[in-house]
Amino acid sequence: MEKHLKNILVVSFGFLLLFTAYGGLQSLQSSLHSQEGQGVASLSVIYGALILSSMFLPSVLIKKFGCKWTIAGSMCCYVTFSLGNFYASWYTLIPTSVILGLGGAPLWSAKCTYLTIAGNSYAQKAGKIGKDVINQYFGIFFLIFQSSGVWGNLISSLVFGQSHKKEISEGDLECCGAYDCMGNLTGNDSEDSNKISPNLVYTLLGIYTGSGVLAVFLIIVLLDQITTNKEESKEEEKQSFCSTFLATFQHLKDVRQCLLIPLTMYSGFEQGFLAGDYTKSYVTCALGINFVGYVMICFSATNSLCSMLFGKISQFTGRKVLFALAALIHLACIIILLFWKPRPEYLAVFFVIPALWGVSDAVWQTQTNALYGVLFEKHKEAAFANYRLWESLGFVIAFGYSTFLQVYIKLYIVLAVLVVAIFLYGIVEYLESKTSSTTNKEPPDFKETHM
Repeated sequence: MEKHLKNILVVSFGFLLLFTAYGGLQSLQSSLHSQEGQGVASLSVIYGALILSSMFLPSVLIKKFGCKWTIAGSMCCYVTFSLGNFYASWYTLIPTSVILGLGGAPLWSAKCTYLTIAGNSYAQKAGKIGKDVINQYFGIFFLIFQSSGVWGNLISSLVFGQSHKKEISEGDLECCGAYDCMGNLTGNDSEDSNKISPNLVYTLLGIYTGSGVLAVFLIIVLLDQITTNKEESKEEEKQSFCSTFLATFQHLKDVRQCLLIPLTMYSGFEQGFLAGDYTKSYVTCALGINFVGYVMICFSATNSLCSMLFGKISQFTGRKVLFALAALIHLACIIILLFWKPRPEYLAVFFVIPALWGVSDAVWQTQTNALYGVLFEKHKEAAFANYRLWESLGFVIAFGYSTFLQVYIKLYIVLAVLVVAIFLYGIVEYLESKTSSTTNKEPPDFKETHM
């Protein structure tokens, strides 16, 4: 257990350091690089490249280099994006965004594969149930990983803390919330970002770059390489290169994977809405941009704590209960956001909503990842590549329509995807229950038939 736990902690803290930098940069892109929409364009390119990466690269790289070196190499792609922000232009942001996107899918697929193999390996040695150990490992990972949002936002808030506050008029408040006034919200962001000292920007980028480099060093030095069992390795060697290369597409032949697509895409929709629309149309509009970091810290803190909690209790409650809880919480939040008119005097509400959102997101992250690991144990790389593919598509769509639609329309879209996702997830659970019940009944029937 000690060796496995050490590796899980190394992976978790490596991701913590890496995404402390990337998460902070992602939330600042539209403010730091507002000229000609460079920041928003770079985010779109990242997730577009991530989709292409999900289709082709993870299975090939993991089989070629193993999980450890795939993780280390992919982390280097994230560091290049931090370096590209030092001299922000189309010629630096777009190429480094492509590099980051191409490294994103192999990074996450290798991480998920590593945790799944480690969980099954320890479960076999300890005589435990594999899916329970996998759930615990993903819980530990997301407990540590999700706190990156706390540290990334805290660092940026402390570094940019000298930006002065701006009073918001009653006329501006009328443009806040679900029925926002579209283009009228960007002015304050641009003014505030223009007043940030270049020295402060370089200081922040230096901290973020150093954090990314430290993450790569941690993985290379402390993480043990991990391999599948010999029987699986032999089967994989027999597969043709073309079969391996297109494993992501081939995995869609599994009806369960197709049914899980809306659930996986919903993860991108809901995260995209919180980071792009809630922070802009509710927090920045009604309170000011200086509150965005603190609100996202609140989200990240509850997300991190609940990730660990749900990883522990899932073995007692089962995943169906947790998915139902997450759906109900997000449903309540969406209804509140549709009818609530944000005002500075309701300060607590601005923090309660992202806190509740973080509770549900903890379920979507830990349980969906664990679900993929349990359902597709024999095709882990292709399954987790599909996970990143469809989640990234959710991000791309959410960012794509962000500047064209009012918030209330986006809320209805998120709600519709949520309803469809939960319905199809229910079908997956039904199919699994039928399969397990058939498996349990088969041995005695088989013996009687062939007496």
